Amino acid sequence: MSQLCVGLMSGTSLDGIDAALVRLAGDRPDVELLGFHTVPYSESERRRILDTIECGGVRECALLHVDLGRRFAEVALEVLELGGRRAGELAFVASHGQTVWHEPGRASLQLADPAVIAESLGVQVVSDFRSRDVAAGGQGAPLVPMADALLFAARDRDRALLNLGGIANVTWVPAGGSLDCMIAFDTGPGVAVIDAVVRASSPEVAFDVDGVRARRGTAHAAVVEQLMQDPFFEQAPPKSTGRERFGPVFAKRLSQQVARAATGTGDDDAVATAVALTAASVADQFRRWLPAASAEVVVSGGGARNPALWDALRTALGAYDLKRFDDLFFDGDAKEAVAFALLGWLTLRGRPGNVPAATGARGPRVLGRITPGV
Repeated sequence: MSQLCVGLMSGTSLDGIDAALVRLAGDRPDVELLGFHTVPYSESERRRILDTIECGGVRECALLHVDLGRRFAEVALEVLELGGRRAGELAFVASHGQTVWHEPGRASLQLADPAVIAESLGVQVVSDFRSRDVAAGGQGAPLVPMADALLFAARDRDRALLNLGGIANVTWVPAGGSLDCMIAFDTGPGVAVIDAVVRASSPEVAFDVDGVRARRGTAHAAVVEQLMQDPFFEQAPPKSTGRERFGPVFAKRLSQQVARAATGTGDDDAVATAVALTAASVADQFRRWLPAASAEVVVSGGGARNPALWDALRTALGAYDLKRFDDLFFDGDAKEAVAFALLGWLTLRGRPGNVPAATGARGPRVLGRITPGV
């Protein structure tokens, strides 16, 4: 029996809301992506989220929770319309929400009220996926490894699935997709630091389109080496992180250090250095914590579309076979929304969605909360 659902996701990069229209069938299950739609946050929406993260009070947080619920519901309805489907055909909606605070092992908070989504669509909503793992002693992240094992493992070779969202994370899956031998963790900054550096010098620009500024600038190896002294990189998995560590404050420190060292265009040098830092940190974490370089690396997320970052990664990960997720599966931008659709499917069947080796939880747990439809 197959089921139709929508997976909703918004990441730490604050780019916008992703919606995947998915058909799930079978026991593992088989997943078919029927439609994908992404709606960028407006500058005012992004600024409001950032202001709430940085200095918002209880009222601001509560109102943003409701308003994001409306926006998530709108995007879900839009992907249904694009796919020629109606909300009444859905078995459920799985909504990750928008992370506004992630403190590993203590708390992870996502906003986008599931009651508003359920009321708007008349469909049950699975949400709040991270809290149960945190309550069980885990970090609440990363959660995508379950999808990496069930949906994207290779039968005949080891595979590392690298996601370059705001924060970069990797799942190393042995051939065949065994959960017992998986390794998964956040490697550090993905595009969050790059984007923050760009926005600091050009507030009207969300990111470095096609890596143009990074290519104009010169990366400062000494600054990268200094920033790589952050204790996070020496911490052994399981581990996760967020904008609280690798966000605007960290980006400001990078820019200041580059400005002191720059002899040319300091702003572009800072962008180039942020790109170099992401590539260097990914390579460093691969060398420290993953098995020997025998796996292919499948890259997804916004960072996979940045040519400057892609080239820097190819150089830094020279021993690995680097491939784009899009070339093997489907639109890589849809990957995490599809992953949370799978997690919602598991929740509704009473099956665990976390991988304890990845999160550090005391054991497998059924994740999420279920909000009934109308």
